[in-house]
Amino acid sequence: MVNNQSNSNNPRLNYDYRRKKNAEGMRIQVATFTLMIFFTVVSFVAVAADFSKWFVVPFILLLAVVQVGFQLYYFMHMSEKGHEAPSLFMWSGVTVAFVTVLAFMTIIWW
Repeated sequence: MVNNQSNSNNPRLNYDYRRKKNAEGMRIQVATFTLMIFFTVVSFVAVAADFSKWFVVPFILLLAVVQVGFQLYYFMHMSEKGHEAPSLFMWSGVTVAFVTVLAFMTIIWW
């Protein structure tokens, strides 16, 4: 007798697969959280070490942008399937904001 049931109907295999994927996702989130804490500590150390403000301000802004990227893609799950439309709108908003700030900075400084 041939068993025509596919493996996707087996509840045990589905459970094992979901558990493995959840464990992998949790590992990625813990690693990302650890990196964000590290970036925060590095920012505080850069300020406490009394470096030049011309170094510290862009450095902290760069670390902040990286942390926002981590939060969007890993904690808000923007890297998963089905989040293409919200991602498009979000990046469109970022582009409009960047162009607006650039335009006002150009008008004020020139």
